[in-house]
Amino acid sequence: MTFAWAATAGVIAAASFVMGLAGFGIALVAMAFLPYLMSTADAIVLLTIYAELFSLMLLVQLRRDVVPQALLDLLLGTVVGAPLGVWGLAVLPASVLNRLIGLMLVAAFVLEIRGLYPEKLEGRRWGLGAGALAGVIGGAVGLPGPPVVLYAATQGWTARAVKANLQAFFVVNQGAILIGYWSAGLLTREVWHLTLGFALPAIAGAVIGALLFERADQRRFRQLVFALILISGLVLLVRG
Repeated sequence: MTFAWAATAGVIAAASFVMGLAGFGIALVAMAFLPYLMSTADAIVLLTIYAELFSLMLLVQLRRDVVPQALLDLLLGTVVGAPLGVWGLAVLPASVLNRLIGLMLVAAFVLEIRGLYPEKLEGRRWGLGAGALAGVIGGAVGLPGPPVVLYAATQGWTARAVKANLQAFFVVNQGAILIGYWSAGLLTREVWHLTLGFALPAIAGAVIGALLFERADQRRFRQLVFALILISGLVLLVRG
């Protein structure tokens, strides 16, 4: 076992734990560190594979809390946005996209702590827009969570409904992105080798996080959501 493998396994286990606990965040956490341990493109595709698998796992656990009618606009938006994001990963400078996304995330956190973040967003345009943006930035930089999580925070859903609806969304979102990665030739042999090589720490982290979810209260759950958003935004602004 090399230091690089151990470091990568630790990052993936921690990020998967957050995914299991909060229902999102595997890329928010891992992309702060994985680009120092492997190529950025491989890290993005690897985390998308894990996110798809863990979303399916969590969706089975929370299937009774899904609100299908609340997801239609998000899903329509993400199917449209995902191909553009995949194209972005293939041809555009990731540093530019990262910094724009980082700025957006930090702004969202500031609005939250100042009490300016809206409690309710009504109208189909918000769901369509959040879904499309999640598709674009998910395909381009592997971070589909923030737009749809921020949207979910304005819908008055319970913590279980938020987590359940996010999983249903991510199953479709990550699946569409993976199809795009396959079409673009980004699902390489190296990516599959990494996926299998770090499967055990990833699964362990996700399972532990999912088991601890029942003990989390809604106030702390929301605090966790926005803390992750702030950390990810700052990392993206600094690292680019």
